Amino acid sequence: MSLSKSPQSIALSRGTDARSWWLYLLACQDGRTYAGIALDVDARFEAHVSGKASRFTRSFRPLKILGAQPFATKSEALKAEIALKKLPRPAKLAWARRFRRRRRAN
Repeated sequence: MSLSKSPQSIALSRGTDARSWWLYLLACQDGRTYAGIALDVDARFEAHVSGKASRFTRSFRPLKILGAQPFATKSEALKAEIALKKLPRPAKLAWARRFRRRRRAN
């Protein structure tokens, strides 16, 4: 059985601060994607799923986290989010493949 490592666990294994800001990309209903930033990607995803995080994800429910990239500061994460949102869909998906969430076997 495979379990997903949390972004914080990945940060620690990469030697980055567990309180890093994260840029994340979600797969949503109707094939849409949603990009955002958070300190805790898993908690933010749960907020999106419950309809409490953004108007967009209340309309287009998130299905899964496609990728997450750590940043040292909120400012860096915000700049990266703006850049990611400007990319065409194929480039966003390529970014997600590069920063795909790691899985480990039990």
